[in-house]
Amino acid sequence: MSAIRSDDPAAHLGRNIQALREARGQTQQQIAKLAGLPRATWANLESGAANPTLAVLVKAAQALQVRLEELIEPPRRMGRLYRAASLPARTRGPITIRKLLPETIAGLEIERMELPPGSSMAGVPHTTGTREYLTCERGRIELGAGGETFTLEPGDVVVFRGDQRHGYRNLAGAVTVAYSVVAFAPVGT
Repeated sequence: MSAIRSDDPAAHLGRNIQALREARGQTQQQIAKLAGLPRATWANLESGAANPTLAVLVKAAQALQVRLEELIEPPRRMGRLYRAASLPARTRGPITIRKLLPETIAGLEIERMELPPGSSMAGVPHTTGTREYLTCERGRIELGAGGETFTLEPGDVVVFRGDQRHGYRNLAGAVTVAYSVVAFAPVGT
C-alpha cells in the first residue's frame, strides 16, 4: 500500500469517511440510507477512488454530522491538545467564563465559570425547552432559577430549565469554579 500524500484531499476522502462511519458503529448500508445515497455510492466514496459531486459530499457530511472540510482534510490524529489560552474566554464583570469545547457541537455548549468571592452574575435565558446542568467543582455556588434557590458544593449537580431567568452567586470566601452545560432545544420542531 502506498503512502497517502498529506496534500491530496481526494486521497483523504475515503479514509476520513470510512473512519467517521466506523466511529459511529454503522455499516455502509446504514449510513448510505441516512445520507440518502445508494450503498454503492457510499462504498465508492470509501474506496478513495471516487470523484463525487458537491451534492454527494454535502449529503455525506450531513449524515456523518461533520463539516464538509473534515471529509477532505488530512486524517485526524487520535487526539489534539488545546491549551487553555487558545479556548475562547470572556469576562462578565469579575467573572471569567471559558468555553470547554474547541469545536462547535450543534445544540451543546459547555463553559467553565470562575467566580471571585462575593461575585454574582445573571444568566441569559435561552430558547424554550433548553435544559441546563450546573455542577460545582470548587467552592460553593448558589443558583437562583424560576423562583427557586439551589446551593451547590463540590460535586453537586442541578438540572434546570434554561429558558427562564436565572443567576449565579459565589457563596464561598474563595474563588468558586463551576461548569455549565447547556443543551439547547431543537429549533423548528
